[in-house]
Amino acid sequence: MNILSYNPGHDGAVVYIQDGRLVFSIESEKDSHYRYSALSISHVLDAIGEIGDLPDVICAGGWWPYDHHEFLFGSLRNSGYRGIDPTRTITQTGRFFKGKVDYFSSTHERSHILCAFGMSTLPRGTPSYALVWEGDIGAFYEIDSDFNITLLGDVLNQPGNRYGMLYGLADPTFPKDGPYPRQTDAGKLMALASFSKRSEPTAEETKLLRFLLEGPYRKLSDYDEISKAPHLNVGLDDPEFRNFAGIYSDAIFDIFYQFAKANMRKGLPLVIAGGCGLNCDWNSKWAETGLFSEVFVPPVANDSGSAIGTAIDAQLHLTGNPKIDWDVYSGLPFQERGSIVSATNSPPCLC
Repeated sequence: MNILSYNPGHDGAVVYIQDGRLVFSIESEKDSHYRYSALSISHVLDAIGEIGDLPDVICAGGWWPYDHHEFLFGSLRNSGYRGIDPTRTITQTGRFFKGKVDYFSSTHERSHILCAFGMSTLPRGTPSYALVWEGDIGAFYEIDSDFNITLLGDVLNQPGNRYGMLYGLADPTFPKDGPYPRQTDAGKLMALASFSKRSEPTAEETKLLRFLLEGPYRKLSDYDEISKAPHLNVGLDDPEFRNFAGIYSDAIFDIFYQFAKANMRKGLPLVIAGGCGLNCDWNSKWAETGLFSEVFVPPVANDSGSAIGTAIDAQLHLTGNPKIDWDVYSGLPFQERGSIVSATNSPPCLC
């Protein structure tokens, strides 16, 4: 079975899986483009030019309907963002280069879970836990031996956005009424947190922590006394802000850890996906908790792995197999603007 899959949005990618083996994953941002680049037409054409036979299945990753270019402009092949029930998938028969092909879509949430489990070393049929934490979703799941997925709990909504928002508090250039952080802010805060002494928060910092982490996600301008908020516009070199960045990072992790400790006692392996899975500090903490027999994080934990996850979901739907073979050298020659680097010198496409 040949599966061509794409995630058109930010962290865009196009993927080809042949008989359960990842042939390539072309991620737009890796080809000397900007971080978080959407999938380009040129990358789709490059991918089509590399496949020998017509695909049996073409997959489209799910996304928010109101923010999805394809949905807005007429596509009905979009399963949306949230949802773990396999009945949420969309399968349609269509044509591609005058040949017959099945079109498939499943939710963005499922794409993360399937990417993490499908790329792990866990054998097919292994019961496990999954954690998806990213800009919007912050949830734990249990996967049984037949790959039925059960939501254990939505632990914290929008953990990635909450995390990145703190960076905007100290950055004078960030508008405090901005509804979401900039895409680069979470990664920058993670770097600043490495300078933290992890001391106890002050009373004012504790109040700020409650605002940022309790209740619904809110803009910074919704804080009662935003003009008096600690670390407001102090700049990113401020040592006290850097210290608080580590305190804040630990507080977010602890919310998820406390849920896991109370509700996940079977000692199963844990697979992790979502952009927060790029936080090496948090990944190390999960491995050190002792709650899980092992912890696996795919090298494409963020949305750059969504195309892979949707392809694996299609494979599961059609064959019952949620596993693929892959390695970090799966891919096409790395393309710099105006040149192509030979495959022997090319960076891995998946790391």
